Amino acid sequence: MALQATRIPELNHTVTNHTVPEEKSCIDPDLWDALTGSQPIYMGVITVLGVVLNALVLLVFCLHKKACTVAEIYLSNLAAADLLLSCCLPFWAVNIAQGFNWPFGAAMCKTVNAGIKMNVYSSIYFLVLVSMDRYVALVHPMSHGRMRRPKYAKLGVLLVWAFGLLLSAPTLVFRVVKHFPEYDVHACVLDFPSRGVMLMCDIMLIVFSFVIPIAVISFCTVKIIQVLSKRSIERFNAEKSEQKATTLVLAVLVAFLICWVPFHVVTVLDVLIKAGAMGGCHLEAAVDICSQIFDYLAFFNSIVNPILYVIVGKNFRKKAREVCRQWPRGGTAVASSRSNNSATLRTFT
Repeated sequence: MALQATRIPELNHTVTNHTVPEEKSCIDPDLWDALTGSQPIYMGVITVLGVVLNALVLLVFCLHKKACTVAEIYLSNLAAADLLLSCCLPFWAVNIAQGFNWPFGAAMCKTVNAGIKMNVYSSIYFLVLVSMDRYVALVHPMSHGRMRRPKYAKLGVLLVWAFGLLLSAPTLVFRVVKHFPEYDVHACVLDFPSRGVMLMCDIMLIVFSFVIPIAVISFCTVKIIQVLSKRSIERFNAEKSEQKATTLVLAVLVAFLICWVPFHVVTVLDVLIKAGAMGGCHLEAAVDICSQIFDYLAFFNSIVNPILYVIVGKNFRKKAREVCRQWPRGGTAVASSRSNNSATLRTFT
């Protein structure tokens, strides 16, 4: 029998403590098998689309002859984070297809899961940065305009990646390949030294990847909408470039919230169950099933953003067309243009 995990291991921060979670009698076995059985195929599709689409986004931002704006610096790094997630998913697709028998060794168990956890943290904080940038650009354009400079944006990006790596430290420490004789598998699981450490890591995930960033994003978004509504009433429009960038950012924010908020809500319920504040077989079964579905939804966000760039981002489409036109000129022309403008250095830290 395949290893029964209460959450998808690649995203779950509490797959198991020291033992494999017992099979829930309240869960319909056919439904559970259908959910877990479809994971490898779904991850394979997300991997292909995520790698291709996010790589194309990065190519457009990197190869364009003009330097990236502050908002584009943040969005390009968001694409890099989604690309990281997409590259890590195949390992878990293979793992699940083999009945949760991890074939890649202990080092990859830690590295792959740390990369996925970095996406969880980094993605939301790149959106925090881009929300703050839109807030400053529209709400305080004169008093804080100097803050919106590429050098500050690159510093912010560097701090986000470092912060994401720091918060992924528990994954690097506690992820191990452990043998479960009753299932005859060597599973890549989180093996916490105590229940207290497990709950502390759970709470850290909720606070730093959900509560704090969502509060900041919500504040900035409300202020931005208020300013845009007021200007619309007064028939006073901001610069078209700022409006276009703000529309794209708001679309990305909405997509992120739709894809990730359900995941974090289920995570909160999961923590409450483990802490003993809530309980019951049917509640735990419902949380387990919902977590499977909402993890799928969270994965899907990695391919939504590139699609939004094309549909909503007029400036991005313009840049993509210009890159396509300059590409046939040959590698020399492109390299010369990139050397003169240092586009890559302006985009990535």
